[in-house]
Amino acid sequence: MGKAEYKVSGGKLIKVQLTAKENLIEKIKIMGDFFLHPEESIESLEKELENQVLEEQNITSIIKAFLKRHNAILLGVSPEDFARCIIMAGERHG
Repeated sequence: MGKAEYKVSGGKLIKVQLTAKENLIEKIKIMGDFFLHPEESIESLEKELENQVLEEQNITSIIKAFLKRHNAILLGVSPEDFARCIIMAGERHG
């Protein structure tokens, strides 16, 4: 399982745990002290990221599209911050 923590400029923390196979996300858990509204959106986002290629621009695009489609708002972090932490966790997947 790959794990990463990413401290965003301004103080918010993102934590990601994931398992991957052949550069695809199998399971992912995103935690931290950021805000995503509505709160239940995080589980839906995690599901959407499953079976996606672990590539930063791809992940960023998926997150941006998800937020727009679900009228969800991220506070304290950006889709790029999420993607960076996800990639870091993928690089540490053993």
